Amino acid sequence: MPAVRPKKYLGQHFLTDQSVAQSIVAALQGGGSVLEVGPGMGVLTAYLLKREDILLKVVEIDPESVSYLLSHFPSLSSGLYEADFLKLPLEKVFDGKFSIIGNFPYNISSQIFFKILDCLDSVPQVVCMIQKEVAERIAAEPGSKTYGILSVLLQAWYDIEYLFTVGEGAFNPPPKVKSAVIRLTRNQRMELGCDASLFKQVVKTTFNQRRKTIRNSLKPVLASLPELPTFIPYLDCRPEQLSVEEFVELTKSLL
Repeated sequence: MPAVRPKKYLGQHFLTDQSVAQSIVAALQGGGSVLEVGPGMGVLTAYLLKREDILLKVVEIDPESVSYLLSHFPSLSSGLYEADFLKLPLEKVFDGKFSIIGNFPYNISSQIFFKILDCLDSVPQVVCMIQKEVAERIAAEPGSKTYGILSVLLQAWYDIEYLFTVGEGAFNPPPKVKSAVIRLTRNQRMELGCDASLFKQVVKTTFNQRRKTIRNSLKPVLASLPELPTFIPYLDCRPEQLSVEEFVELTKSLL
């Protein structure tokens, strides 16, 4: 079967560098159940199937890629989901915990991470290639200009490792940006210690107006509270100055 034609509307840039593919698969620590997102023509899939410690399933939205995968990797037939990962009920794919790996389409990478956060107790590890700029943002520390919503929400639950950068020439067609591989490993935090939905609202609200102080950006949230708290910390700070723990403290003060 001929190679799959990359489709712009799906954000497809197929990885062709075999050494990069091997390094991504090698970065997945431990075995067990693994879900590959967007395998395309199976450059990662081929190396994942060689690992005897892995039970692999894949989800692919592109019918042409699905046909290619079934033709080249017939052993995948019972574990291949032709579906949109963002709409796939993940609890139906695996009963217990499972790791996620993939070359995430850059146009929906943030949405993929938000979906992972929705089922974080089932996902102990994520190894993925994404746009370098997004990878740097996720791994950024407080005080950095790139520190933002995804940094805080993901770092609350995962240890983030920026593993390596990948140049444009490793793909067909070459993207206009550099890429990077990161690994997310579930940390020991079992609960935030504050209202999780309010925490998310506070993080999103403050970073969506990151040039304002927290005092000004939180005005709509404070107005919605039945009673104004007697003390709210960090009001004169900007959101990029606050660590995860400080956002937790801020959220707790609002209740």
